[in-house]
Amino acid sequence: MLQLWHCHDARSFRALWALEELGLDYDLRMLPFPPRALRKEYMAENPLGTVPLLIDGDTRMTESAAIPHYLSTVHGGGRLARAPGEAEYGAYLNWLHHGEATLTFPQTLYLRYATLEPEERRQPQVAEDYRKWFLARLRLAEQTLADGREYLLTGGFSNADISVGYAIQLALALRMHDDLPPNCLAWFDRLSARDGFTRAQAAQRAGMEAEGLKPIF
Repeated sequence: MLQLWHCHDARSFRALWALEELGLDYDLRMLPFPPRALRKEYMAENPLGTVPLLIDGDTRMTESAAIPHYLSTVHGGGRLARAPGEAEYGAYLNWLHHGEATLTFPQTLYLRYATLEPEERRQPQVAEDYRKWFLARLRLAEQTLADGREYLLTGGFSNADISVGYAIQLALALRMHDDLPPNCLAWFDRLSARDGFTRAQAAQRAGMEAEGLKPIF
């Protein structure tokens, strides 16, 4: 069975969301955040000490934007992915990586220097700079969604929405609601109303309760 190691609302939520959207069977392993500090034995599973970790037989994956594509193409019959030769294949790949490399990267630095570091090590100006960087980089998604499309790709919901949508989910958890542009907010409202999203949240909640864990935010 597929096994996913996950922390509450961390980037590993992308993988959990994809598993639920695809209707795949999996074993969810919940961890406290950060696991490398609070669950040191996890380092034996993933030397990076990060989440996600997806285990599928001999395959072990740690990249949150790559895992949904893997699940779609290996276990999901191509659902939620786009294939070479399809008109939106390039856009699909671009959004898949955009969500992590362009959007979540500055968010994690904001989170670190505004919240996670001990008080004496926090850097308010650095945090604010990365907050502005993230918000500025939403411009592409905001313009793309301006034509009234339901999802990032005209062909329908895909892993592109999961990858970029998580960045909006994290921004909301970081109390950036009033800074987010309207098209992105309306789009995320549609995403968070999906059955796959609500099932992923329910699975996360149940896993946390079973382990006695508290939310990160």
